[in-house]
Amino acid sequence: MPVAPSLSEILHAESDDVLAEQFDTTQSAESDNDNDDTAPDGFCVECKDQQAHVYCEQCQEDFCEVCGAMIHRTGRRKLHVLKKLDTDPAAAAQNDDLRLGGEKEGLSGEEMDTTADDGSDTQQPQQQEGDDDEEENEESLATESVGAQSGKTANGASFGEWIKERAKYIPLRLTLRERKYLRLLEAALNVSEYTDKIDVLMYSNKSKRMVAQIKELCAILSGLVLSTDYKAGQALFETRQFAENGEFYEKMFEIGRRHKIMNPEKMRNEYGKLMYMLQDAQSAEIKGMLGFSAVSPIKTVYSVLESLGVEYVLDDEMVAVATKEIASHGKTRAQVQLEVKQKERAVEYLCKAYATTECPAEVIRQCLYSIGDNHAYLRFNRDPCDRMLSYLTTLFAASGAESDSLSLAILYGRNGARLSHSHESQFYYVQQTLTLWREILHDMFMLWHQADSDLLSPRNTYRLKDTGQGLNRVQACPRVSKTVHGVLHRTQKAVTRWVGSSMIHLGDRNVPNALMFIDKYNQVASILNPVVRALEYLEALEQKSHGSQTGRTISYIESIYGSVQDAKKHILADFFRSAFDGSGADNFFDAGSCIDGRLTSAWNWCSSIEKKTYFNIFLLSGFVGFNGGPEGFS
Repeated sequence: MPVAPSLSEILHAESDDVLAEQFDTTQSAESDNDNDDTAPDGFCVECKDQQAHVYCEQCQEDFCEVCGAMIHRTGRRKLHVLKKLDTDPAAAAQNDDLRLGGEKEGLSGEEMDTTADDGSDTQQPQQQEGDDDEEENEESLATESVGAQSGKTANGASFGEWIKERAKYIPLRLTLRERKYLRLLEAALNVSEYTDKIDVLMYSNKSKRMVAQIKELCAILSGLVLSTDYKAGQALFETRQFAENGEFYEKMFEIGRRHKIMNPEKMRNEYGKLMYMLQDAQSAEIKGMLGFSAVSPIKTVYSVLESLGVEYVLDDEMVAVATKEIASHGKTRAQVQLEVKQKERAVEYLCKAYATTECPAEVIRQCLYSIGDNHAYLRFNRDPCDRMLSYLTTLFAASGAESDSLSLAILYGRNGARLSHSHESQFYYVQQTLTLWREILHDMFMLWHQADSDLLSPRNTYRLKDTGQGLNRVQACPRVSKTVHGVLHRTQKAVTRWVGSSMIHLGDRNVPNALMFIDKYNQVASILNPVVRALEYLEALEQKSHGSQTGRTISYIESIYGSVQDAKKHILADFFRSAFDGSGADNFFDAGSCIDGRLTSAWNWCSSIEKKTYFNIFLLSGFVGFNGGPEGFS
């Protein structure tokens, strides 16, 4: 006799259907497998792929730190007693990526308050196990940028330890020759119609069509190479066999993937086409028909130095000086020039001190510049979150609003809001959201590498499905999911309190695959940077007198808002209310207070910026749009 489905099964039916389609199994077969699935000895009974670190005396089960804290966050389980397990050090080292430290024997569920939806005992869905040979080291990186002068990170680790771990995910800067190949790849992808011809509904086998399209792209590449470099192109056409030129195509595609990670605003149309083409090329059938593999590991700073046997260069304290970003804000010309000279001398010293016959000085210089590019990336993408957090905590108080117009309280149905929060709840809601965005952007290179692994894993298949926004490739994201849940866990421990849902959409109709996840969070800087620029413009006006050329601008702002400081507060209050109100979709599954819905609300605020009373201030600050690329602000 069939058993009636539980409420949890009904609520999660859609995600279960997606997983069932990906593995070509029926719901009944999947249910039978789940009932028989037991966790291996020493592993978490919930996720089943992480080593158990805590034991619940009331549940009488072992959990990893993330699952244990999540399940025991609310309700009566919050009172359960969790004890730390004595684990094997060797095994623990393999699962060090989610170790957050600080647990002691007898920790209660309240002290481990972390990841779950409000008012429920929601459990973390089981994640698909990835390929063992492609498992990435997911150790959480330091949560603060490095001070080059002190040589210490915020958690006390030395700069050498921090940068050596981070260098495993920092892409290597392209050489001049690689940039020439990049232009050819972009040109070939621009004229390719791969996704138009492959991502369509059809009931016949697409393998031959995929192979034909991939070979057509490779042929275009070969022709472009021949037209720009006759000697290199002649070598490609000697045999006229794609398989024998497989190594060249691997190199070309790797250059495009590496360039995109460091420059997320580039290759907006071409990158998705490239990744979907490589995703198809990774299947065993397509790979066999092509005769070569189109995917090779992305070159990183650490992998290059390690292959040449000089990874110890990162332990030198001068790396902090040689890679520091020199910002001119608040400094005299003499100070900037002095820092530039110090940086140049540090680079030359490291190149001479560590150059070998296998690793020339130019390679070390290229690696150092790549680390410097990483710092520039963090300044542009992560630092706006820090600035907004600073504005929130200095100009607003959680205890109460300065006035009714500056209150952060929102009410469901008013001005399009889909949430109801008091001023205090909204303050913490905005604070935790900005903190989470900051942590995700801080670890974006690591997340991008794992997204690359999830997308291009031969065993991680996808399903073409209508998600309500056209046909999309729905694919599980085990590596990205594991890491982003760790980031969420770390964030929830850092903030004062957690408001709203902790649901992370991955591999479903909202975020179909890892590529969509990366693209969503790459937009955070595009949203926050124009706001920060408008506020900085107002701060610059405050420092100028009425007798200056900008006197009339100041008078105009004061006539509307009372003062420049009040104008700043007005802009921030509206942003903190309207950009974090759960709007932007028709239901709570697409927007609301879930992790991805918070970003959807911010996008919705961007679409109505021209209707705001303070839009003129944005225009005065040089605002042209939230595009974030050459077409928008630069």
